[in-house]
Amino acid sequence: MYYVNREQIERRLHMLPEIVQVLNSPDTLEAQNSRLLERYAIERALHLALEIVTDVGSYLIDGFIMRDASSYEDIIDIMLDEKVVDAGLHAVLIELVRLRKPLVQEYFAVDRGAVAALLKQLKEAGALTVFAERVRAYLDQEGIES
Repeated sequence: MYYVNREQIERRLHMLPEIVQVLNSPDTLEAQNSRLLERYAIERALHLALEIVTDVGSYLIDGFIMRDASSYEDIIDIMLDEKVVDAGLHAVLIELVRLRKPLVQEYFAVDRGAVAALLKQLKEAGALTVFAERVRAYLDQEGIES
């Protein structure tokens, strides 16, 4: 029997709709290039999104006793290997997680073009919403109750 803390996973997944709302705002691409407050809000929303994705992945890895992750990107790779996410979602989530170091450690030199490209990818793929759906489906498939 696995011990998967679905409550903690759900607490994180419930944050995603608000983050999606910020990132999908009609002004998002324009704002990230012009208005300081909005740019920082977008970067914070992206940071929260990637932390949620990696936190949820870590809960799944620990709870289902999957192989240990060696990096943030490896968390996403393990979710692909374990069929929590498919290859298309994996590709977008890897790009999201790769943004962690620039947002957290190299914040003084964030590549606005990379942020804009990622925003477009996230929006077109509906990646954060799909991620939440896939995680919930995986938990249901594995018989993990709410």
